[in-house]
Amino acid sequence: MFTINIYLKLALIAICFIGGAILAYAYGFWYAFPFFLIGLGLLASYIFLGTIQSSAQLMQEQDFEGAENRLKLTLKPNWLYVTNRAYYHLIKGSCAMQRGDTDNAEKSLATAQSIKLPSDNEKAMILLQLISIHIQKNRWTQANHIYRELKSLNISLSMIKDQMKMIDDVMKQQGKAKMMNTVDQRMMFRPGGKRRMPRMR
Repeated sequence: MFTINIYLKLALIAICFIGGAILAYAYGFWYAFPFFLIGLGLLASYIFLGTIQSSAQLMQEQDFEGAENRLKLTLKPNWLYVTNRAYYHLIKGSCAMQRGDTDNAEKSLATAQSIKLPSDNEKAMILLQLISIHIQKNRWTQANHIYRELKSLNISLSMIKDQMKMIDDVMKQQGKAKMMNTVDQRMMFRPGGKRRMPRMR
């Protein structure tokens, strides 16, 4: 998909409005109208689409610091188109995860989860990271709850399927560990033969 570098876009917005103002002053409004129209179109795309596309590209290149810095150039996250708003919080959460900041990552991912996402692939990306956070914090009940939700999704991307297999292995190992622990406890508390009470003196 074609995208304009954010710095070039901001420069073009400034040129269109400044150039339009000069033309309007020198020759009249209608000479400046095309410049104002283009400037307004670029400004609207900047406000409602933000820097999500270029941030996502940087994240795919494993440049998480660059992705986070690019994300900061978004004017108002709450003004973004709903899908882009979800991606904003998804990318923000992913970058926080890479820094090891699981608390802020969890907040951002939970926000992204609450917003409408275009497909199950995006939902799975969020759920996988939330499961990882819960596992790191030893919150297996929450991890299992989200894991069941994850298994109900229709995933088409092979990369996400591979990550799901890794989570499957972790959850299966945890299930086996719980089963063994339950068996051990039952063996520990299994009633033995009758024992006589010691004689009271």
